[in-house]
Amino acid sequence: MKLYDTSKIRNFCLLGHGNSGKTSLAEAMLYTAGSIEKLGRTRDGNTVTDFDPEEIKRKFSISTAVANCDWGGMKFNIIDTPGFFDFVGEVQEGIRVADAAIIVLSGKSGLTVGAEKAWNYTEDRKIPKLIFINKVDDERVDYYKIIDQLRAKYGKRIAPFQVPIREGETITGFVNVVEKEARKFQGDRTVTASIPENMSEDIEPIRNMINEAVAESSEELMDKFFAGEEFTLEETYAALREGVARGEIVPVLCGSAYNKLGISSLMNAILAYFPSADSDEYIPAKKPDGTDARRKVSVNDPLAALVFKTVADPYVGKLSYFKVYSGTMTPDTTVYNPITDKNERIGKIYALAGKKQMEVEKLSAGDIGAVAKLVSTGTGDTLCSLNDHVILDGIKFAKPNMAMAVVPKSKGDEEKMMQGLSRLMDEDKTFEVENNIETHQQVIRGLGDQHIDIIISKLKNKFGVEVNLEAPKVPYREAIRKKVKAEGKHKKQSGGHGQYGHVIIEFEPCESDTLVFEEKVVGGSVPKNYFPAVEKGLQECMQKGVLAGYPVVNLKATLLDGSYHPVDSSEMAFKTAAGLAFKTGLEQASPVLLEPIGHLSVTVPDSYTGDIIGDINKRRGQMLGMTPQGEGITLIEGEVPMAEMNSYANDLRSITQGRGEFEFEFVRYQEAPQNIIDKVVSEGK
Repeated sequence: MKLYDTSKIRNFCLLGHGNSGKTSLAEAMLYTAGSIEKLGRTRDGNTVTDFDPEEIKRKFSISTAVANCDWGGMKFNIIDTPGFFDFVGEVQEGIRVADAAIIVLSGKSGLTVGAEKAWNYTEDRKIPKLIFINKVDDERVDYYKIIDQLRAKYGKRIAPFQVPIREGETITGFVNVVEKEARKFQGDRTVTASIPENMSEDIEPIRNMINEAVAESSEELMDKFFAGEEFTLEETYAALREGVARGEIVPVLCGSAYNKLGISSLMNAILAYFPSADSDEYIPAKKPDGTDARRKVSVNDPLAALVFKTVADPYVGKLSYFKVYSGTMTPDTTVYNPITDKNERIGKIYALAGKKQMEVEKLSAGDIGAVAKLVSTGTGDTLCSLNDHVILDGIKFAKPNMAMAVVPKSKGDEEKMMQGLSRLMDEDKTFEVENNIETHQQVIRGLGDQHIDIIISKLKNKFGVEVNLEAPKVPYREAIRKKVKAEGKHKKQSGGHGQYGHVIIEFEPCESDTLVFEEKVVGGSVPKNYFPAVEKGLQECMQKGVLAGYPVVNLKATLLDGSYHPVDSSEMAFKTAAGLAFKTGLEQASPVLLEPIGHLSVTVPDSYTGDIIGDINKRRGQMLGMTPQGEGITLIEGEVPMAEMNSYANDLRSITQGRGEFEFEFVRYQEAPQNIIDKVVSEGK
């Protein structure tokens, strides 16, 4: 396979809402560049970048995939990301190694929530972008309405470089506003044509938008603009390139991925406006001791590569996707992972075209590839040279916030299930597994019901384990509300030595999560050597309360008195007596159920604050406050019982049309209302 210098590489990701056509666009670009002979279709399950069996079955992307092609002597690494919100972790992987982004809009849908989120991702990463309005050949598409939406949301940064030419209900080409010429579609190609006379009124305001964007790129051009002078084509291109690189100009292009319209023009725009892999003079990095260790994106600097994705395969093993940030990655070498403090053996290395892996002799700085069977390296880890250690910034993933308990359908599959879940957790950093010792459940956490559904499907298809899902049990606690004295006497005679233990214990509430045990025995009524047995008996009883069998907290027990038998008393007898006193005492001490309370932080557009506050109140929550975050966003904070939060990920998405985000963390226990106590006690019985 052809090798490319760093300056000849373009790394860009495709972002946008689900069903906007990102995968179809990747396919059309690969076809236009000649990398594939036949154009695949998402509906047929034969595209290059949707190759996972789950993607083929469901007909949408669930994983980030990489494919490459050559265009104009440059290597395009196309990073195709999912659009559905449950798979944002995949987007975070893809955008971490992209040097630019194409935000794909469906012409039929316009500016959607997914496109808004995509814009925010690029702003956070500070990478240049362009917008591709897809499906413009549909007669229902109003191109100018979408431009107005974009300008209203993002201002003068929006610079439409193309205007579609429509003849009747058909798009027959477009006007390149920058070059002031028309292009007509002829099959898969475009040919130069004259601008239709009836389009001057449509083009003039678009041309003015571009001129304003060019003028704002420098004082000299601003003066020229106000003087009414025309910009030369060279001035326009130079200003646009610089403006795109700085993020001050966002080109808008249009076409149809499905019908391969406008694809070559889009690829030429990528060539003209997107930065090469070595455009950043330095990349931030640190030594293992935390000191600065900046790297140049150059083959002359020591090796530094970031593993940004891991694919778990039950047969092939682990496949690690990486981007080389400096130096050169070569096969049959040993590298160092400073995160795990382990050396890794690099076998064969591959360039990627979806599931197809093409062996290469090396990958230079700026390029993307894969390596199989790394032992101690996971997603977000750095690989560097053995004698020059450096750590690149990892990937900050969204926290999983929807939990379900899993139970294998077949007895004996527990170990097999856990092995499969562990492998899937290596692959997906927004997925977590927890063995909850308290509730005796295996709990999985994901970003939504669709995410968890696909995890369960992968578990079955990849690892042969079928499971049932259950709602996770809430880890309640029990406590008492008043001070009481209780007696426990254990007396048993069965020939030979008997059993005798007798205690009087005072129980009272306290603030400790663990048992506070004291003794105030006078006169030796209970010998000191039995005190530990009494305490141990109480500690064991605290694992299961008297209301619904939940652990007991906030309890102080004081041993006051009792009696013993010189022959029949034993540690076991006093331990049993303590348990009897515990049961009697807690039943008399107004036992109460405590429920876990979490701190909820919700970030939403201002227009949804009323709905969110109302929803928190419905969940028995307590508002803590609201803080404006700027740009029409508000942070809402409150405390909500954990029992009311299981469906919140899906509910918030529904309330805010996907615009809301939240975090929820346990903070404390508090007394549950009586109706909740009655319900839990009834279920416990």
